[in-house]
Amino acid sequence: MKDRLVTLVGGGGFLGRYVAQALLETGARVRIAQRDPREAWFLKPLGGLGQTQFVAADITRPDTFARAIAGADAVVNLVGSFTGDLDRIHVAGPRALAEAARAAGVSAFVHVSAIGADPQAPSRYGQTKGAGEAAVREAFPQATIMRPSTVFGREDQFVNMFAGMIAKLPVVPVLKPGARFQPVFAGDVSAAIVAALRDPAQFGGRTFELGGPDVLTMLELQQWIARAIGRKPAFVPLPDAAGSLLAALPGAPISRDQWKLLQSDTVVGESAHGLAALGITPTPLAAVAPGWLVRYQRLGRFASPRAA
Repeated sequence: MKDRLVTLVGGGGFLGRYVAQALLETGARVRIAQRDPREAWFLKPLGGLGQTQFVAADITRPDTFARAIAGADAVVNLVGSFTGDLDRIHVAGPRALAEAARAAGVSAFVHVSAIGADPQAPSRYGQTKGAGEAAVREAFPQATIMRPSTVFGREDQFVNMFAGMIAKLPVVPVLKPGARFQPVFAGDVSAAIVAALRDPAQFGGRTFELGGPDVLTMLELQQWIARAIGRKPAFVPLPDAAGSLLAALPGAPISRDQWKLLQSDTVVGESAHGLAALGITPTPLAAVAPGWLVRYQRLGRFASPRAA
C-alpha cells in the first residue's frame, strides 16, 4: 500500500477515522473527501507531511466526484445515514461514485454496506442499502462489499448512547430486548477494508459480513455496559406494542424505520465470509470498551473498583 493514493468518501466520520489511520500506517496516501473537509482536519497529525489530503465532495452530488478521485488508486465509500434522502445517499450516489471510479481507472473499490441489506427488507434503510449494493456491483463488478454488524469504538453513538443513559437513569427501559447483535470493533472493520484494498485480485467482487466474537441480545448488551461502568439500574424490557408506539411519536429517540430494523437480528450469516476470510481475528467488546467507558463511572477514571 505504500505511496498508493486512496480516496475515502466520508473519511472524517466515525468509521472513516479508523480506516484513515490504518491506511496511513501502511504508508498509503489518503485523500479525505466529504462535504466540509474542515471537519476532518483532526486527522492531519496521523500522517506524515503531505500524506493526507482533503477535498470537498458530497455523495449526493456526482459533479463533485471527479476531483475527489482524480489520480486515486483506490476508492472507499463510507457514507451511510438513517435520515435524509436514502435513495440518493445509499443508491444513486454510490452508483455514480462507482461509475466514476471505473471510468477513472481505479484499481480497487470498497463499498461499506450493512448486515441486513436487502431490497426486500422491511426497513427503508435496509432496502436502500441492498439496492445500493446492487447498483455498485453493476457499475464496478470487482468492488468489495463490506457488511458490518453494529460497529463499536471510542467515538461510536451506540455503546456510548446506552452508557450515557445507564449512567443517568435509575430505571432503564429496553426496546426489543431479545434482538441479537454481533458488535464489531471499528479497528477490525478498518483492517478488513485495508486487506481488500491491498489485494483486489483476491477480494474484489466479493461480499463480507463483519461481526465480532460475541453475540448479545439488546438486554444482555446493556447489562454488560452497566457492569463495565459499575452501575446497577433496573432494566425494564418493553413489549413490542410499547416500542412500536414509542417509535411513532414525534421526537422519539428511535425512528419508525429504526424500529423496523430492530425486528431482525444483526448477526453474520452462517454461510457468509467474515473477518477470518480476510485474515483478521475479531476483537471482543470487553478487550477495548472499558478503556473509554470509564468516563461513565461515578468518579470517572479515578474511581476505584469498589467505588465504581
